Amino acid sequence: MTDALAHAEAEVVALVAGVMHGVAHGPAHGASSAPMAIGTDTYDFDDEFQSKVAVHAVRNLDFMRKVGHLVRPEYFDNAGEAAMVNIAMRYYEKHGSVPTAVIAKEMLKEDIVSKIVRSDIKPAAVEAFKGVYGAEADLSDGDAIAERVAEFARHQAVQATILESVELLEKRQFDKIEARIKAAVEVGINTDGDEYDYFDKIDERTNKRNDKKMGILPPTGITTGHREIDDLLYHRGWGRKELSVILGGAKSGKTTALINFAKAASLAGYNVLYATCEVSADIISERMDATMSDTEVKKLMDSMHSVASKVKALMPKAGALKIHNYPSGTLTPNQLRGLLQRYKSPKFMPNGTLRPAIKFDLIIVDYADIMAPNHRVNDAIENSKGIYLDLRAIAHEEDAAMLTATQSNREGFKSAVVKAEHVAEDFNKVRTVDIMISINVTDEERATGEARLYFAASRNQEGGFTIFIKQELSKMKFISGIMRVE
Repeated sequence: MTDALAHAEAEVVALVAGVMHGVAHGPAHGASSAPMAIGTDTYDFDDEFQSKVAVHAVRNLDFMRKVGHLVRPEYFDNAGEAAMVNIAMRYYEKHGSVPTAVIAKEMLKEDIVSKIVRSDIKPAAVEAFKGVYGAEADLSDGDAIAERVAEFARHQAVQATILESVELLEKRQFDKIEARIKAAVEVGINTDGDEYDYFDKIDERTNKRNDKKMGILPPTGITTGHREIDDLLYHRGWGRKELSVILGGAKSGKTTALINFAKAASLAGYNVLYATCEVSADIISERMDATMSDTEVKKLMDSMHSVASKVKALMPKAGALKIHNYPSGTLTPNQLRGLLQRYKSPKFMPNGTLRPAIKFDLIIVDYADIMAPNHRVNDAIENSKGIYLDLRAIAHEEDAAMLTATQSNREGFKSAVVKAEHVAEDFNKVRTVDIMISINVTDEERATGEARLYFAASRNQEGGFTIFIKQELSKMKFISGIMRVE
């Protein structure tokens, strides 16, 4: 290790200490958060411990139910055990169970063929398979091991973050380093939910309100791309840890709205994941090209070079914008969780480049009504309720804004204004979401390129008002201008 790299790592460690101090002691507003010495590593997560975690992750369903959300392949020093944990994690997220030896063996073969398990790791993975399913595999002390997994996950996450943050340190991006470290330090801490002492926090709330009023504390919301709409939302944009929903009838423009909100967030520097369960990624990207380049969809081919130039010009300041498409009725919340977790780890791409870890600020699902529940039952309303509750939970877990769409019923489709009571199938959606905005357009309005957005339901703010908007749908612009608010 070079002296410069060693010095950089030392600086990151100091930042870790400061964040750990803040997490542990929660300094009051304006108080100093001087770094706390970490000292030497006091943890003892040796090979034996990691092997026992791997065995339980692969074979112990009760263990996975308790701490499966904390176990990550990248936390294991043994690459073979990491490969087996990856198999167990994927299987559990999709099926809510642990794989049998036969299934795990087939999954391992598929991972080797698809190069998820690299050729140099193959011998270690095969050996790990024998270890977790062999007669000598130790499945004792499951509860005791589970109790220490949060500590193990936190330690490994902090250690990885220190190494990953060196490059950011060289760029002097201290805010990003602090955010990453804080997230790593807090891994596994919130097992009992967030404790909040109401009376003790009154000064903190007062200081925060003052900072907001003075413009010292920036908004936490993810921008919609339109200042007038941001100002009407409680968080000055889509709220982190919240579920926002666009409500509308068939062909009302729900997907176009989601595409434009994804575009706006990405161009503002936020990382966006767009999971589509209906329209293919090719079509989504075509529509995205149109709105990004201010080009009519029908002219994309004739203007291909101009479109490419305009999109490339936007790239330097844009956040990540990743699109994943799934057949209707197949994407489950746990699959979405798994995808988000995999993006948090660096990955070698087929072209040999290393894709850095990505944490998403805005997660868009197009749309929740055609997702699949984690565990299907014979009650459509319970299945729907489970999906919406899980999406809101994911938003909280990821400290991200979750945005999706839902269909209105026939009565709503005929109404001049689609309201909360017009939600199709399951009214639990209204109870679950934090903000619901409906799309409304008459034939006359459509002919003049106009529409209305109605705040149909909200948890943290007033509702019942309408935003009158201009549209340019030939260029896939859901909002080309704000006319007025009533």
